[in-house]
Amino acid sequence: MGGVTLIGVHTYTEAPPIPNFESTQKKKIYSKNDILDGQAIFLKYALMEYGSMFGDGANRGPDFTAEALHLIAAEMKNYYTTNSPNNLTDSFFKYGITEKVKYEIKKNNYQEITNSVELNKAQEFAIIKLENYYLEKFTNPMSKGAFKPAGYITDSVEIKSLTAFIFWGSWVCGVERPGENYSYTHNWPYDKEAGNTPSSAIILWSILGSLGLIIGLGLVLYYYGKLEKIEDETFTKKAPNFMSFKEIELFKPNSVQISTYKFFFTAIILFLIQVLSGILTVHDFVGFVHFFGFNISESLPITVTRSWHVQLSILWISACWIGASFFMMDLVSPNQPKYQIKLINVLFWITILMVGGSVVGLFLGPKGIIGENWYWWGHQGWEYMEPGKIWQILLGIIFILWAIIIYRGVKPVMKIKQPWALPNWLVYATFSIIILLVSGFISTPKTNFVIADFWRWMVVHMWAEAFFEVFTTVLIGYFMVVMGLVNKNAAIRVIYLATLLFLGSGLLGISHNFYWNAKPVFTMALGSVFSTLQVVPLILLTLEAWRFSKLPKVLETSNNIKFTQDKFGFSEVFLFLVAVNFWNFFGAGLMGFIINLPIANYYEHGTYLTVNHGHAALMGVYGNLAIASILFCSQLLIKHNSWNAQLIKLSFWSINIGLLLMVLLDLFPAGIWQFNTVVEKGLWYARSADFIESNGFQTLTWLRIIGGSVFTIGGVIPLTWFIASRITKLKK
Repeated sequence: MGGVTLIGVHTYTEAPPIPNFESTQKKKIYSKNDILDGQAIFLKYALMEYGSMFGDGANRGPDFTAEALHLIAAEMKNYYTTNSPNNLTDSFFKYGITEKVKYEIKKNNYQEITNSVELNKAQEFAIIKLENYYLEKFTNPMSKGAFKPAGYITDSVEIKSLTAFIFWGSWVCGVERPGENYSYTHNWPYDKEAGNTPSSAIILWSILGSLGLIIGLGLVLYYYGKLEKIEDETFTKKAPNFMSFKEIELFKPNSVQISTYKFFFTAIILFLIQVLSGILTVHDFVGFVHFFGFNISESLPITVTRSWHVQLSILWISACWIGASFFMMDLVSPNQPKYQIKLINVLFWITILMVGGSVVGLFLGPKGIIGENWYWWGHQGWEYMEPGKIWQILLGIIFILWAIIIYRGVKPVMKIKQPWALPNWLVYATFSIIILLVSGFISTPKTNFVIADFWRWMVVHMWAEAFFEVFTTVLIGYFMVVMGLVNKNAAIRVIYLATLLFLGSGLLGISHNFYWNAKPVFTMALGSVFSTLQVVPLILLTLEAWRFSKLPKVLETSNNIKFTQDKFGFSEVFLFLVAVNFWNFFGAGLMGFIINLPIANYYEHGTYLTVNHGHAALMGVYGNLAIASILFCSQLLIKHNSWNAQLIKLSFWSINIGLLLMVLLDLFPAGIWQFNTVVEKGLWYARSADFIESNGFQTLTWLRIIGGSVFTIGGVIPLTWFIASRITKLKK
């Protein structure tokens, strides 16, 4: 935690200033308030769901910082070319102008006393061109790279403020940090025309990060190999009764467990809506938005559909975990206190209110329908933290109530003298998720973007790559114990080891999100080492995955089981749990590692390789686990003759093959191509309309439809129908 605290301190002490930009005659060009107003406009219209700032955000539109930095450099060159006497040879003349522009972009004229920066005439000229460019982009549908649909932002005053914010971002990326020979962002984004090339620290810490990974992996594998070969019997000895088809059929759920099915019903509906939102978003990518003479993008612009797609992924998975944790709570501690069902029902209806309000708000906010209330009731503007502040507060209340119910439920079996007992882990993980949500309440629309983004990542990263990983391990451990595959002590050992490794690497691994977000070298150093070390626990889990995948067969053989009704009854659930291990290695580990080292991330940041890693890890790991949670609880709740094993298997293979096809046919090759384009021409071009709307890149996007169709038609729709239709087939 000391390292994370230092990152937080450096976020404030080393943050780039937001100055007043002035002309050589001391005339105001942009004030600090203009820039902060522009930041609020950027958030108000959810432009982080279209493009990105400092590489953070969506990847289909431009990275505004990279685009503006390149435009400023190009227009400064134009100014000098037009206004300088051409009395030298052309090549020498052009070279001199290029170097002059680089020098002037890099030169830091910031005056701390007056909080001002003086810009020269070439920069003034470039700013006028920049303002014209963004005015055209948002108001002229025929302009190159125009935002679609037309008329999304029409107020010229708002567009000018937005330009001020974007210019500030480009200034932060270009100007040298005081006392250093690189910019606040370590010369990110790569753009030779603006003088941005990798700093020495990027190279150094990439080498040291690789060294740290090899040493860490070597040490862990060395001690892993020194351990005596653990036989399968060690895991299965003293395990609960083997959960056969017969025992599942005879299982009698109580009222608390029955009350959890509505969470799974809601979650699967939200999953379907999330996928459909993704389909609408991809349609927008390829311009296939006209149906029966109606342009759907005018009513549902990309900023709305992508917001739904991203936010609902978090909400449906969370609904699964809440329901599954309540179901598991009752298995762990059968004697539940009074009013648990009432509390669960209250929590459910608050959740429905929050989800419904969020979905409506994410539509009303960017569309400008609720005016200045966008921040409270609409869209906060931050990727992964989209819902308005009211809905975020309601989410916090939901999580607090969730933790209280869990604590009340498992308190009778919690062992104070054994802090690492299995029931205790369920409470620890739940309360940790709540604590991190608090980070999302600190910033406002006018908090320095660099500081605000730090607090956003404190929620997003710490959830996704630290405490969610711990929670999933706890949940899987409980599933394995309840299914009769392992004993409690074996599950506790795995959870304890995984927690040490996940938190040991994951907490400081947050640093890799801040390589280019105006943090000092210290942050890059931590990120280069600890973010690469995040691969270690994933490799260890992969080593054990094979053992767990064959445990059902081992138990069936050891118990000499011959009759079908006595065989392992959770085969379909187990498929999804095995898939979690696969995607943990392939999606989170492999696809995450290739983009984590500073020198790789320098060229990769803001490209489709990030999208590739995000889809493979989020859906592959958390999505499969969430579905496994639904199916595990549902199989015990639904009448035996209403269970459809073949349909579940079809959904499993369709979802996972479809996801793999999306990765292999579009996201990964598109990311590699875009990465190579950054190396050759710079990020500004790899995110430009010329590249994104090129035939090759659009073809790859169309190819995603193959995997998406398998995923949706063969997987999501049948699974949704199954869970939704079984609400009338529950056991009494």
